[in-house]
Amino acid sequence: MTLPPRLLLPAERHAHLLACIDALGIVRVADVVEEIGVTSVTVRRDIIQLAAEGKLTRVHGGAIAAPRQAELESSLPEATNGASIGLLVPSLAFYWPDVVHSIEADAKRYGLKVALRASSYNAADERPLLNGLARSGGIEGLLLAPRTDGPGSSAMVKWLIEADLPTVLVEREIRNPITNDMFEAVLSDHALGTLMAVYHLASLGHRRVGLVVSQESPTSRRIAAGWRAGCKELGLANYEHFEQLAPHRTNPQFPQAIEEVVETVLKTGTTALLIHSDPEAFAVVQHAQDRGLSVPGQLSVIAYDDVLAGVGSPALTAIRPPREAVAAAAVRQLVRRITDPDSPAQRTLISPLLNPRESTGPAPSEG
Repeated sequence: MTLPPRLLLPAERHAHLLACIDALGIVRVADVVEEIGVTSVTVRRDIIQLAAEGKLTRVHGGAIAAPRQAELESSLPEATNGASIGLLVPSLAFYWPDVVHSIEADAKRYGLKVALRASSYNAADERPLLNGLARSGGIEGLLLAPRTDGPGSSAMVKWLIEADLPTVLVEREIRNPITNDMFEAVLSDHALGTLMAVYHLASLGHRRVGLVVSQESPTSRRIAAGWRAGCKELGLANYEHFEQLAPHRTNPQFPQAIEEVVETVLKTGTTALLIHSDPEAFAVVQHAQDRGLSVPGQLSVIAYDDVLAGVGSPALTAIRPPREAVAAAAVRQLVRRITDPDSPAQRTLISPLLNPRESTGPAPSEG
């Protein structure tokens, strides 16, 4: 039965999709487009999100029911019941809590406990934590998000080579200098996520666009790579975009850096920004509004991370890395590495999502 012609909230669309699957065992994108009057892009995005949450399984043209828990567990590689894996993350704030919770939940399905350690984005601080995990006994493998550049990073690589423990990197890439290949890893495809943002802005008519990334984040390099690729593909000349680094928001220079971003916007006629991450994006929006710029009327903004982006005013359009999917894939790869040490190493890239909200709109007309 066709629903009344009104715009449904995301939660209502998700409920409709799951209800169709409960009733029929399958849902087709074309049917949902006709029933609730949204675009096929919106339906596919909803299906991708629900699949990442394990509530359904994507198939060509739609989705089917997710495997029942008993079926899922029977398909998992066998793991040592009651054993532990070590988990090192650079922080317990902002981006990482979702990853940690998801890893703990997925590890539990394999009968594994998680020994968690949190660092401070400093390679020198990480090695003592890893040494403690390795010496603690009962650790069957490691999931790590270490610092991969700066002081101490080469010693971290040496430690990984010598540790002789099954290891999967999470949201990090490190090359093994002995074998000249990459350590096993699961990552969000941040370059693709950035490319999606650039194309979204271009589709709205923006030509003068800017990038702001965090000085401290290891993710910034991949975001910048996607940004440059997008600008090149769309033919944006160098003078039509700028790249700017922002210090960490606890740095006393942070307010001045945000002011400089807005000054650059005004001076260059920039009409859209991609900003990593949400707090930096909120700070730029607030300062731009204080300077009399309308968001999105005169300046469109996309945040990168989508942890808090949806709660602002305006709610920020955002790229959402697939945190839960990355966690699930990392646990699965580590269990496979533990139970089948001779299996080929894998590096898994998982695509982010673009969530359009109120902070992006058509480019303002010139003149």
